[in-house]
Amino acid sequence: MRVLITGGSGFVGQALCRRLVEAGHRVQVVSRDPAQARIRLPEGIDVRRSALDFVDAPPKALVNLAGEPIAGKRWSDAQKERLLDSRLNATRELVQLSEQLKATQGSAPSVMVSASAMGYYGDQGEAPVTEETPPHDEFAHRLCQRWEEAARDVTAHGTRLAILRLGLVLDAGGGVLQRMLPPFRLGLGGRFGDGRQYMPWVHRQDLVSAILFLIERDDLDGAFNGSAPHPVTNAVFTRLLARHLHRPALLPVPGRALEIAFGEMSRLLLTGADMRPARLEEAGFVFRFPTLEEALTDILG
Repeated sequence: MRVLITGGSGFVGQALCRRLVEAGHRVQVVSRDPAQARIRLPEGIDVRRSALDFVDAPPKALVNLAGEPIAGKRWSDAQKERLLDSRLNATRELVQLSEQLKATQGSAPSVMVSASAMGYYGDQGEAPVTEETPPHDEFAHRLCQRWEEAARDVTAHGTRLAILRLGLVLDAGGGVLQRMLPPFRLGLGGRFGDGRQYMPWVHRQDLVSAILFLIERDDLDGAFNGSAPHPVTNAVFTRLLARHLHRPALLPVPGRALEIAFGEMSRLLLTGADMRPARLEEAGFVFRFPTLEEALTDILG
């Protein structure tokens, strides 16, 4: 089938494209720079600038991964607007595509899997967090809430919607590990603040499998936590990472230093949620890498 992906040339999108191509699906990707995207992606993928450019080649499934990295810059008012606009604009284009296809072809795409993030829940301390947990009101929550609300508009056109609230995505060649590995390999790593904040994480290959699972299971809709079943605290994460690299992790970064350096964005580093994939597991999804030990062994050897 045809699968249309926004953010298809990103860290998660590239792995998803490879898996779809290997399975024989026809992959369509939206990218602001099609020429650069084609370099990163397998041959034969149809890359265009806008989701609306695919009206003549109707996809059956939509995967919405687009959005400016939330940890890329300090959260000035202008940056907050960019973070929001990058998510809402891509999502609204997919909704418009569905609307046009319903009007012209008689049916919209059958399913959309739309990314959200663990930030939906805000700071949850040490309490276990499922999809039913009420969120803590802060910027990350409001950003994810607006993103999810925009995605829900697709259901008016008959498209099933599954929202996947992502944890930190781990794999070689990108994501959070790409930023963490250089200092840790030099023996300069350490916990952030007191290290008690939870870090929900997921191996990239499990995340891709979860996206495909949600595409294929036509009985599943609503919000799903996209993280491994055994989240760890920041202190445990840094200790395990250092051990796999055979380096010490003796240089904690004081919370106050992070607040001075990153402002409000430091909350991403100093707070977290003990997020559990309750609905995915209830639906029968099985994680290949359920523990951080297994994930790091696969990624780092």
